[in-house]
Amino acid sequence: MVYIRAKKVKSDQYLYLVKSVWNSKKKTSKQEIVKYLGKATDVIKDDIPIEYRNDPKVLSVLASFNPKDIKKREEATRKSKKQIYKKLTEGNIEECVKIYEEYVKIFNASDFFDKILKPVMYDIGEDWSSNKISIATEHVASNIAQTLVKIIMDKVSGSSNKKKILICVPLGEEHHLGCDVLETYLTIKGYKVYNMATSMPTESIINFIENNKPDIVFISITLSDNISAGQRLVKKIQAEFSIPILVGGYAMQKEKIPKFDAKVISNVNLDEMPKIIRTT
Repeated sequence: MVYIRAKKVKSDQYLYLVKSVWNSKKKTSKQEIVKYLGKATDVIKDDIPIEYRNDPKVLSVLASFNPKDIKKREEATRKSKKQIYKKLTEGNIEECVKIYEEYVKIFNASDFFDKILKPVMYDIGEDWSSNKISIATEHVASNIAQTLVKIIMDKVSGSSNKKKILICVPLGEEHHLGCDVLETYLTIKGYKVYNMATSMPTESIINFIENNKPDIVFISITLSDNISAGQRLVKKIQAEFSIPILVGGYAMQKEKIPKFDAKVISNVNLDEMPKIIRTT
């Protein structure tokens, strides 16, 4: 059984999706958080994990928090996703930037990445794999998306007064859009970010850590085929350094999450990352 729990902080309500778990030994149930959803007035249906998205009780509670505003936000999100898909696959970077700028007038940068760019890039990947779009169109969309992230990056600057974060990928992983998005968001939040989002030998990553001494290493894995390489990278880093390691990316969004000797980040919003970093 899942339901939404609200927690009031000062004058704002924040929502959590929780479930009841039965303890047969103690013959009691306890609450477990499935996902932190965010500020009540900002949460929309797409923020609910897909397996619970049409639960009547969940939707009822969600609608109780300023339903007119939620409907407006859901419509803005649907419209922006449709627009950005079209402009990415057309290779129109100017229109993509305009869509971003209009969207962040209502939402914020992390919402754009979480609710617009990330799901649209997943859709583009799925459409390519099912032959709905060509490989050429997929490449154009990916390149335009990376350019868009860089443009957004140029619009922000971080104070660099917090932890230093190294973002990298295992050998063989060629996808780095997620790394670029994470770099942009964490830079906005004031972190010093080293983005090594290019497949390179593990020894090069080890040397970089030795020379730059980041506080946390984040390893991004997009393709499931690269999970084993990611596991080896984690072990190599741990053998050399006592440093927290986070593992995330599309390959970690599966129903069965691979095991790592590190903290796996799965199905979280970008605005949860600073808290995860603080508590790691």
